[in-house]
Amino acid sequence: MIRYLKGTVLKREEGGFLLLVNGVGFLVQAPQTLLQSLKEGQEVAVHTHLQLREEGLFLYGFPDEESLLLFELLLSVSGVGPKVALSLLSALTPRLLAQALAQGDLRLLTAASGVGKRLAERIALELKGKVPPSLLTGQKVESQAAEEAILALTALGFKEGQARGVVLDLLAKRPSANAQELIKEALKRLR
Repeated sequence: MIRYLKGTVLKREEGGFLLLVNGVGFLVQAPQTLLQSLKEGQEVAVHTHLQLREEGLFLYGFPDEESLLLFELLLSVSGVGPKVALSLLSALTPRLLAQALAQGDLRLLTAASGVGKRLAERIALELKGKVPPSLLTGQKVESQAAEEAILALTALGFKEGQARGVVLDLLAKRPSANAQELIKEALKRLR
């Protein structure tokens, strides 16, 4: 099984990118957060999941082991395929997704494209107690500034889960940031 690749990004495609590793090109599907950060010619390393289906072999790539672990955990839920799992990892940071799974937060889970209330309930039910504690350490504490920034970003048309993920990630790096600073930095990341 292919679990890790390091190579050069040849080109980005819809939902994935072509990675050149020692003269062999691998088509790697990935979350939007990873795809948006890639540039052609860039050297990149990804943790991967190889899946065999009737249509062929499919390779999924992630920037860190936490994302890969969450992807595989999500695939263990009946009715959740790679598309939905990637959607969840695109909408929420790994820590926020782990927190949402551990707490059964349907509001965050339904923020991802393709995840309705019934599917979110099934995911929360089947994964209750299965999220490794290592993914939950360092949970981010939300502040009034973070809530204000999230409200402002959703008013601007961004999905709540996506806005919450970016704002909480920024808050973890700069705990003393005010709402205005969080909004400014979040807009840079979301556009």
